[in-house]
Amino acid sequence: MFVTSKLPEVKTTIFTIMSTLARKHQAINLSQGFPDFSPHPKLIEAATKAMLSGQNQYAPMQGLMNLREIIAQKAQELYNVYYNPEKEITITAGATQAIFTAIMAFIRPQDEVIMIEPVYDSYVPAVRLCGGMVKFCQMNPDDFSINWKDMSKLISNKTKAIIINSPHNPTGSTLKEKDLQELQKLVQGTDIIIISDEVYEHIIFDGEPHQSIALYPELAQRSIIVSSFGKTYHTTGWKVGYVLAPENLMIEFQKVHQYNVFSVNIASQVAFAEILKDKDLYLSLGQFYQEKRDYFKLLLKGSRFVLKNVSGTYFQLASYQNISEEKDTDFAVYLTEKVGVAPIPLSPFYSKQQDFKLLRFCFAKENETLEKAAEKLVKV
Repeated sequence: MFVTSKLPEVKTTIFTIMSTLARKHQAINLSQGFPDFSPHPKLIEAATKAMLSGQNQYAPMQGLMNLREIIAQKAQELYNVYYNPEKEITITAGATQAIFTAIMAFIRPQDEVIMIEPVYDSYVPAVRLCGGMVKFCQMNPDDFSINWKDMSKLISNKTKAIIINSPHNPTGSTLKEKDLQELQKLVQGTDIIIISDEVYEHIIFDGEPHQSIALYPELAQRSIIVSSFGKTYHTTGWKVGYVLAPENLMIEFQKVHQYNVFSVNIASQVAFAEILKDKDLYLSLGQFYQEKRDYFKLLLKGSRFVLKNVSGTYFQLASYQNISEEKDTDFAVYLTEKVGVAPIPLSPFYSKQQDFKLLRFCFAKENETLEKAAEKLVKV
């Protein structure tokens, strides 16, 4: 039977390709962004206890109220903003579902959505499934800063949304106060919605504060903020996140959410509500990963890779210009098959063919894993 694809240009994601290749060649997998260490024992204990006590049926569509309440408290303490747990917080089946749902709720055919390149790969297909059009604002390839004048030229009367991501995957860059101020100027007097992917909000380095959209009232009133428990608590496979948004936006978000997912794993919600009480766990996460970043950089000091500055996330960009003239996709395959370390090439994060000779390595690994990987990489 002939089928017309709604996404004819979409292929298997680079994450699946590289992780599959890593397994095939028994390479150290620094490609896909997942930790190789266990979550906190309290989290496992709380989830297990919830299941054994009979909490195995549907949770409320919006999520457990006690979890939403502690999220509201957290947002108030960190960003000095109140989100009503009854009407302005929704628990989601991970951040990707949250972003997909937000796009489905607001984007109509011919609406334009502005994205910043390099861009996480799930955003574009979601917009195109809605019949929306994507415009790209490319980061400066030297420091991955945003040229806001370039972005202003992309705004038209068809612009429905801007998607931002900070700390940024795949570059590890972060938005500063001046960036949010520039964004505020751009959308002032418009009906543009902002979808703010803040899944790495607690993984930020060198004493810098996370510049959440929630800190800027004029932006917050038009924004859907997406966060992830998977990134914060080393549980990427649990696929639980949440969304903060003003009531008028959340009403529309939940209309889609209730038919897309309806209910999110209840035992996980019970566990996250319990572990969120220990604020030190998420407040110390930046320092934990900063030490990982610094150790990985130290291990690669004797290599021919040139490491980019990273101010957030658990990813390290590395230039291989001193090593090879191969395309990044080919060189990533070479490292996986011949060297035994799997990275992610940067070019798949762009809409048009680019080759800055950059690879992304995930350092959310045990030190022993990083040591074994670095031992191989310094020989390249």
